Amino acid sequence: MTKSIRIAILTVMSLTLLDQLTKWLVALSIAQGTKGSAGITIIPNIIYLGHTRNAGAAWGMFQGQMTFFIIITLVALAVFITLARDLDFKKRTIFSIALTLLIAGAIGNFIDRLARGEVIDFIDTYIFGYDFPVFNVADICLTIGMALFAFDMLVIEPRREHSHENTQT
Repeated sequence: MTKSIRIAILTVMSLTLLDQLTKWLVALSIAQGTKGSAGITIIPNIIYLGHTRNAGAAWGMFQGQMTFFIIITLVALAVFITLARDLDFKKRTIFSIALTLLIAGAIGNFIDRLARGEVIDFIDTYIFGYDFPVFNVADICLTIGMALFAFDMLVIEPRREHSHENTQT
């Protein structure tokens, strides 16, 4: 097992544990259905801790489609794990971080769906007056991971391929 794989496994385990621990603490300490200023204020009028449950995806899409989410998550994890053979935190840093975050996020919300049939969300934000969908640590991992993955594929990888072609000629 390479050093990059060991780093990724430890990071995935740590982020998944953080995700599950924060959800457990929210479930213990904040009444379900709490949103906005009824929750714990972090930054007034911007960030609150609440406690909502979501049996769907972002913005409540696909509510109650548990089989769909299980299949999609298993397929995504299979793809991510297949891509993980290319992990190399020294040579492909952004790609490796992105993939690690995607795996951690997928596992975090997958655990919720299997254990509860829904995902616990608790970070409630209001940005420029917009009530953004409530999210959790796994969602943060998925969002940042996908942004980094897209950046790597669209910006870094073409440069890497161009550089590799120039060194071969």
